[in-house]
Amino acid sequence: MVLYDDIGRTYTATRQADPRIAAQIDRALQGASTVVNVGAGTGSYEPPTTVVAIEPSRTMIDQRPSGAAPAVCAVAESIPLADDAVDAALAVLTVHHWTDLERGIAEMRRVARRRVVVLTFDETVTRDFWLLRDYLPAAREYDRAHAVPMERLVAALGPCEVEAVPVPHDCVDGFAAAWWRRPAAYLDPAVRAGISVLSRVGDAEIRHGLERLEHDIATGAWAERYADLLALDELDAGYRLVTVDL
Repeated sequence: MVLYDDIGRTYTATRQADPRIAAQIDRALQGASTVVNVGAGTGSYEPPTTVVAIEPSRTMIDQRPSGAAPAVCAVAESIPLADDAVDAALAVLTVHHWTDLERGIAEMRRVARRRVVVLTFDETVTRDFWLLRDYLPAAREYDRAHAVPMERLVAALGPCEVEAVPVPHDCVDGFAAAWWRRPAAYLDPAVRAGISVLSRVGDAEIRHGLERLEHDIATGAWAERYADLLALDELDAGYRLVTVDL
């Protein structure tokens, strides 16, 4: 079964594009009048210039909104487009799910005339996110085993620009670190269902950590331990926007 056929059934409930992150992606795509969105999911962060979305999960395709770009059920490693078919190829929080990173990146470079843009995460930073480091070590180890090292991604893309994507304290897109200042959200099974690393590890393996988190929130221990976070409006949690001009 395709991963998101399993975990993506309620994806749109917690995974909405955050406008501040969307603006950063849009700036990276500036000047591209035609875009292919690879690993497009339900269409978050899909610019209006998108002409086709590539998504292997029919469950995710079925949740795309009315009026979204047409979607093709296909994988990044074999994009059904001609060479130089679009101005830019976009991939948002998806490369860590691909079976062959180098082939997928080569396909993006093949179909794009001008630019490739990838939103991903640097595991050497995300491993220190408080939730994974202090409460859910099993999820941290899963992430470490399945993340795409930044140096590998950069090597596949070629000379590129890498910029941090800060996570706002009120981020509306519920990815893994989105709730960094709202810890109680991680106790909600619906929230966890929209976070691939937590969905894949499963509640049975992380139950003890979640119980400790619930206790620390109730007693005020969490707020005391992470008081420095409560003063921040945004956090560098390791998310990176990588852009290469072709």
